[in-house]
Amino acid sequence: MQATLISFFMTPSLDKPRIGITIGDLNGIGTEVILKALADNRLLTLFTPVIYGSAKVLSFYRKQMGLEEFNYSQVKVKGQYFGKAINVVNCWEEVIEINPGHPSKQTAKAALLSLKQAVAELKEGHIDGLVTGPIDKNTIHGEEFPFQGHTEYLTQEFNAGQSLMLMVGENLRVGLVTEHVPVKDITTFITKERVELKIRLMELSLKQDFLIHKPKIAVLGLNPHAGDEGLLGREELDVIKPVINDLKAKGKLIFGPFPADGFFASGQHSKYDGIVAMYHDQGLVAFKTLSFESGINYTAGLPYVRTSPDHGTAYNLAGKNMASESSMRQAMYVACDIIKNRMEQIVEK
Repeated sequence: MQATLISFFMTPSLDKPRIGITIGDLNGIGTEVILKALADNRLLTLFTPVIYGSAKVLSFYRKQMGLEEFNYSQVKVKGQYFGKAINVVNCWEEVIEINPGHPSKQTAKAALLSLKQAVAELKEGHIDGLVTGPIDKNTIHGEEFPFQGHTEYLTQEFNAGQSLMLMVGENLRVGLVTEHVPVKDITTFITKERVELKIRLMELSLKQDFLIHKPKIAVLGLNPHAGDEGLLGREELDVIKPVINDLKAKGKLIFGPFPADGFFASGQHSKYDGIVAMYHDQGLVAFKTLSFESGINYTAGLPYVRTSPDHGTAYNLAGKNMASESSMRQAMYVACDIIKNRMEQIVEK
């Protein structure tokens, strides 16, 4: 199975990219961390922020957080932004009740309107990349959004066919073979075709998005102790190891399968450019332990750049002005870096 080169959709010159930021669930911490991150005016020298949401919502949180000097400009004409200002696209007109810490169908609908408009304008070329605020997967799920999360939705919207959930920290990148899958169903998704595809997507992203010429990738086993030579499960012997051996024979620097329990604790992760985990918590428990405030989520394999903070709505913190903006800020930085890395390759061609 091949992971083909990604066709990039970008404007010819991106010295200062336009980054669209979806507001996420209004009752979560999304708006708070967006405002806190953009309150640092130095970010405006790196990119032009375009928030998809509502000026009324920003005004509510600005007052609640005591950020009276936080200024923004409302977009009047699609695609026309102030380069040295925070731009706001109003995605709805009605007044929405904001009740921090309490999910609601109304705020979930607003989050979806924000996401849909940002995606549409990304496709139209009005923005150059996307940073998504956290949504509540339960309340947003329905006929208009029958997906487990952003990753699945964006993969379909961009007709990518395939993508990789890739967690990115300062010196740590963890990709997942399975994403939002119940634990009882994981083994049905661990096939040679899927494992190979995700490894290839990881390698391709490391080359194209992170400019690592010859990436070195570690693959974790599925079972305890990587199966103990079949004693604790045969997925390593029958599925994972044959894929690794085949890719090695083709000159790829792929290693494993490694037992997951001691891989991160022993520091082995530092020897590799990327790690492929078999399932969500196998990769994310270790990742968030090591890179919680500095880590971000990146959807590799898409024709457009999309990042997000590595946390959810955090309703327990919402409205208390206690949430850290570090991951949101880092998501903005990484989006800019990947856009510029892709542009360098386009210019070289």
